[in-house]
Amino acid sequence: MNSDPAHAALNETDLSEAPKSKKEMNFQTLHVKVYSPQHIYFDEVATSVSAENATGPFDILPGHHKFITLLDPCELEVRRPGNQDVQRIKISGGFMHVTPEKASVFLDI
Repeated sequence: MNSDPAHAALNETDLSEAPKSKKEMNFQTLHVKVYSPQHIYFDEVATSVSAENATGPFDILPGHHKFITLLDPCELEVRRPGNQDVQRIKISGGFMHVTPEKASVFLDI
């Protein structure tokens, strides 16, 4: 056990009550846009996006690290908040760019 007073004070601090930044508090949804040069298929907030790339199926959740991938042909699934309504979009491939608060899917490129 460490008897260092600074270390003890750190252990007693309740981090769950620490103020959260605006960015940390908005990790329940992310903005998802799925589009091609001719059509916008989805442009709303969502709780998750599921797709497939060369390594297999994957999910994107709010707060995901920056990520770029080519998409394989699959059924892209976008889950809306609340009632967990799922929008399915069959794609022949594409490109996905993800930031912690946004996922953009470019099709027909």
